[in-house]
Parts: sequence; C-alpha cells; structure tokens
Amino acid sequence: MTGEELEFQEDELSLLETLDHVLDRGLVIAGEITIAVADIDLIFVGLNVLLTSVETAREVLHERKKKILSDE
Repeated sequence: MTGEELEFQEDELSLLETLDHVLDRGLVIAGEITIAVADIDLIFVGLNVLLTSVETAREVLHERKKKILSDE
C-alpha cells in the first residue's frame, strides 16, 4: 500500500469511529438566529437537532421514566 492509501484508510476509520461514538452516545446541536433591522426583530429561527441511534434514545427515555416514577 502507498502512503496515500494508508492515510485514506486512517481518515475513513476515524470517521467511522466518530459516527459510531455519536450514534452510541448521542449528539445535540442547538442554536438560534435572529434577523433584525433597526432593532426590530423580523425573523427568528430556532434549531434543535438530536442525532443518536434508536436503541440509545429508547434506553435514555426508559431511564428517565424510571427516575420520574421513583421521585413520585
């Protein structure tokens, strides 16, 4: 293998590892954008993104439900 092929494989592996970690643990991105003219808000955009696997989401929701029920 050439150096370029090894570098490509390392980058690909790193990307796959990162994606695996994100799906296993989850990732939340939140942001807001406000467009204003002369201190008058014209447009407001709120963004909330959740990226995870279905299995991880179910586990987290199940744990939260158990915690809520135990607190009552």
